[in-house]
Amino acid sequence: MTSPEITSFEPATGATLWRGTVGDVDEEVAIARASWAAWASQPLAVRTETMRRFANVVRSRAEAFADLIARETGKPLWETRTEVEAVVNKVEISLSSYGERTAQRRLEGAMGARTAVRHKPHGVLAVLGPYNFPAHLPNGHIVPALIAGNAVVFKPSEKTPASGAFLVDCYHAAGVPTGVIRILIGGPAEGKALAAHEDIDGLLFTGSAATGIALNRQFAERPDKILALELGGNNPIIVWHATDLHAAAIVVVQSAFMSAGQRCTAARRLIVEDGKEEPLLREIGKLVDRIIIGEPHSKPEPFMGPVIDNEAADHLQDNFLSLMMKGGTPFRRMDRPIEGRPFLSPGIIDVTEVADRPDVELFGPLLQVIRVADFDAALKEANNTRFGLAASLIGGSPALYDSFWANIRAGVVNWNRPTNGAPSNAPFGGVGFSGNHRPSAYYAADYCAYPVTSSESDQARASIGIGLRDS
Repeated sequence: MTSPEITSFEPATGATLWRGTVGDVDEEVAIARASWAAWASQPLAVRTETMRRFANVVRSRAEAFADLIARETGKPLWETRTEVEAVVNKVEISLSSYGERTAQRRLEGAMGARTAVRHKPHGVLAVLGPYNFPAHLPNGHIVPALIAGNAVVFKPSEKTPASGAFLVDCYHAAGVPTGVIRILIGGPAEGKALAAHEDIDGLLFTGSAATGIALNRQFAERPDKILALELGGNNPIIVWHATDLHAAAIVVVQSAFMSAGQRCTAARRLIVEDGKEEPLLREIGKLVDRIIIGEPHSKPEPFMGPVIDNEAADHLQDNFLSLMMKGGTPFRRMDRPIEGRPFLSPGIIDVTEVADRPDVELFGPLLQVIRVADFDAALKEANNTRFGLAASLIGGSPALYDSFWANIRAGVVNWNRPTNGAPSNAPFGGVGFSGNHRPSAYYAADYCAYPVTSSESDQARASIGIGLRDS
């Protein structure tokens, strides 16, 4: 009997890129379980140097890695090069984070007693990766997990398995034992089986809110297993009294349409002052009309490529049409410039008059414009979502930004900067439906190991001074 396969296609061309055999969940978890204790018992210096060798391996293969990610996701080559660079940089950032967030501490007490705080790895952690950043985002979980002494079973998205396999091969080439980092090739069924496996000690997930909610329910009766959820957002960007409309328009376009809008931090809702929106929209329109949409290796280099597949493109166009049917006014229509391929032109639609705007993450180049009367209404509209990942204010005074920062409900709050492009040397995460209060990036060390507090003394000294009868 032939084993089932997963096939990866290039979104930009439709060509077959990679084929791999679907893995055995039980086998992969068992190998990791048998391997993690030896890895955890290694001195931290050994794990540290192994991770630095991993960074060097990725650096030496950077162009091939960037080319593969570009072909598998459709993202421009310039963008996937920055992703590979982030994979390399994650190592030193994670080592710094481990030392700061999970360092060993000792506190001296009375009569020679002391308190020690150390950290232990969980054991075997499952990592489920997304397709939009198939190297950087899972790597953001895997590197800190390995530094802490865990073994990892990594299931990449079934839409980007080749990038996941390349990443794991780099770990092995650097000397991470093959049993300590395992790749599980498969689809949704394998992902569900891995998440439900009795022999994992936790799950680190980056992906959609719908899947995150399902995982949260699944883990509700398992407080013994760590669950870190990095989910999406229905992110607002407010432009208010901006003095440089051209610069404001650039920030909006970067926020909404970078990576073809396939970033969890992408701006989904542009909130503007009613009656003063036209000059800004004209500037945005001029930029959008100049955007080059093309294949990853096109010349001149494109600003954005396709979305991941035709199903995603169809879903986005259906939602754009639905917003129109509910009363939305298109400013730039979402078109398919290449028939049969998932390229989309940026869609912009005024939804101010749409009464029942869906509070969902539309994962692509679709920006909804909402006009409001005053800044209080802008804040109310920005917070009118179950999500709480990223939010930006463009324009305004320092006092206005202080008000924005104090009242906005999000884990990433920016001023005169895009909603996306969060730094890896700071914590990253959201509230509401955007996560479960376990921020990643610099704070990933927090969920990759657990603290152990010890009261210690070189010899036992004890007395009971009350509540005993006379001897």
